[in-house]
Amino acid sequence: MGGMGKTKLTERFRAAVHYALEAHAKQERKGSGVPYATHILGTAAIALHFGGTEEQAIAALLHDAAEDQGGRWRLADIRRRFGANVARIVEGCTDTLEDPKPPWEPRKRAYIERISKEEDDEVRFVSAADKLDNARAIVADLRQQGAAVWRRFKGGERSLWYYDQLVKAFRAAGTNPLVEELAVAVREMRRLARRAKPPGRAP
Repeated sequence: MGGMGKTKLTERFRAAVHYALEAHAKQERKGSGVPYATHILGTAAIALHFGGTEEQAIAALLHDAAEDQGGRWRLADIRRRFGANVARIVEGCTDTLEDPKPPWEPRKRAYIERISKEEDDEVRFVSAADKLDNARAIVADLRQQGAAVWRRFKGGERSLWYYDQLVKAFRAAGTNPLVEELAVAVREMRRLARRAKPPGRAP
């Protein structure tokens, strides 16, 4: 990745912002009522902050479009509009193109394995930006709502396991400031989750 703040954005990035906002127009963050635009814009902002290229920032904007909004048709459209490399990164960040999605835990285990052993640095970078934006949102919601947050997620409190394993997978492939920032957010997530447990409940 390049140095922080040095990436120049062109009309191609602006076109990707419009495309991503249109693709996710009716979608909300899980159970919150918050427009999904906050997540795709947040992921792109993180990628750019940590020195990502314009191409990586575009992939960050589009990272969930195929998984949530059209599957293989959407991926082919991204390839046509934004190029093969952006589509490759988006596919690498996608844990399934199936609808309905396969069961949560085996799908997440397969994604962790693939991220740590098969995907390249560009995919891991955009994936880490995605997970950091999600982790920060979970941390904020844990502060406000406590353990009720987990009811939004298919994995429930197992989401903590997932984020811990992702940090290990990213580090195993070679850490960087973005991965370490994710590790900080996940530690805070775990701390708040422990605090939110009812008295007498097993850890």
